[in-house]
Amino acid sequence: MKDGATRDGYGEALLQLGENSSVVVLDAGVSDSTRTNKFGKKYPSRFFNMGISEADMVCTAAGLATAGKIPFATSFACFLLGRSMDQVLVSVAYSKTNVKVVGTHSGIAVGEDGPTAQMIVDLAYTRAMPNLAVVQPADWEETVQATKCLAEYAGPAYLRLGRSSVKGIYDSSYKFKLGKGHVLRQGTGVVIFASGIMVQESLKAIEILANEKIDVTLVNISTIKPLDKELVVEQARRNGAVVTAEDHNRIGGLGDAVLEALAENQVHVPTQKIAVNDTFAETGTPQELFKKYGISASHIAQAVKTAHSRKIKA
Repeated sequence: MKDGATRDGYGEALLQLGENSSVVVLDAGVSDSTRTNKFGKKYPSRFFNMGISEADMVCTAAGLATAGKIPFATSFACFLLGRSMDQVLVSVAYSKTNVKVVGTHSGIAVGEDGPTAQMIVDLAYTRAMPNLAVVQPADWEETVQATKCLAEYAGPAYLRLGRSSVKGIYDSSYKFKLGKGHVLRQGTGVVIFASGIMVQESLKAIEILANEKIDVTLVNISTIKPLDKELVVEQARRNGAVVTAEDHNRIGGLGDAVLEALAENQVHVPTQKIAVNDTFAETGTPQELFKKYGISASHIAQAVKTAHSRKIKA
């Protein structure tokens, strides 16, 4: 298992993918931070630094895709989707071009960069786009595997990555599969569906709950679209209570995706949603913001207890 930020796993994956001459990488002037500079140094003829021109970068990536290339168009999530929604919608999703749109520095975990850099609506944006797969890996190893998988996947996708270093969860024996969730811990009392950095917070929450008589299941939902509805429904029925955890606005993200799947399948169980409560955050460290805006490990633990108590009373 390797510790590190998911953006670091992305940089490593690109280096490995560089052996494929069809892979090209584009960046909007932040390659040091997104880690695409590693690819650029080794494969300069297939690396395009587009500068502060995200819309142009996305359209260029779409053009490269129509010429048979496999482009990874990369920038901070707040800039990438904030400035190129029309191009992603029309030139990538609508046109079904084989572009991998990669947004790093997502969520309030960006911390000190402040609210305009804390992208908390990108899952809502991208989930709503037809044809677009949406992936958010939980650690370094899963990011490496997910990036490689998307290179082989023939279609448009959004890859959501983080700035903060996280502890390794997976080793090389793990096999990422697009569209599939992964049960990290199987219980029978309450199931937590978490994604990205919130998988780490959920593991901490389970430690907090160690002395509670609640048997917690933890499921890593690294593919948010297409959602592994079969697994979601199965675990919700098995546990009888659900908590969702995401570093994103509570509207339009993982929580809503899970609740939609439960509603569609007539699964009626107590649910608690851990997410940013439809507000902009402020400047601070990630843990300070997680605590203030209700998405820390202690908040997840409390949500588990609440869901469990509602289950017992039902």
